[in-house]
Amino acid sequence: MSSSARRALVLGASRGLGLVLADELARRGWHVTATARQEGSELEARADAWDGRLKVESLEMTSPEQLAALRGRLEGCRLDLLFVNAAIDRGNLSIDEVPTDMFTEVMITNTLSPLRALETLRGLVAPGGTVAVMSSEQGSISRNTEDGYELYKASKAALNQLMRSYATRHADDGHTKLLIDPGHNRTRLGGADAPLLPQESIPAVVDVLEAQVGAPGLQFLDRHGETVPW
Repeated sequence: MSSSARRALVLGASRGLGLVLADELARRGWHVTATARQEGSELEARADAWDGRLKVESLEMTSPEQLAALRGRLEGCRLDLLFVNAAIDRGNLSIDEVPTDMFTEVMITNTLSPLRALETLRGLVAPGGTVAVMSSEQGSISRNTEDGYELYKASKAALNQLMRSYATRHADDGHTKLLIDPGHNRTRLGGADAPLLPQESIPAVVDVLEAQVGAPGLQFLDRHGETVPW
């Protein structure tokens, strides 16, 4: 492996956007480590196709113990990109209809766990590297003008808020920090009627990641590199 090869860690890549992201990075010459919760995922098949350029690690992101174990296994690795992709949706309920255990599950998966992952793994990111999290336009408070999916929207707005706190706390670490809105994609989460295919949107997302290298502060950007309002 060339010492100049760009290295990325993608968390949450067993399917959907994360899988296509890991694949696209490998296609562009990055050396990628990507995580899946279970063995036998499509990610492993893609890793075989890339002949060493894509490596798979096991991770349940909601487990602090598994995050710490992954950090240990990657000791000595220096990353140019740490990308956290995690989201679940439990249906279109108004907030008064959401059971407490459902609220807790969504908030732990979509909000708490990505920030825990960043705090656990940020020490692997090289000076000048990028820390990015998959967000959504639905996390924009100012654009929340239509009914529906209140819990999912709240989880992404909370994610964005915690990322602002993260960026403030680590303002001097030299890392580029990004929240990425990939658009409404045809995935298990986005549904079969979504207007975008991940194979269409993710190459644009990677263009944004590569274009923003070295940019200061935190930005909330869409797949075109345009600012999404908070």
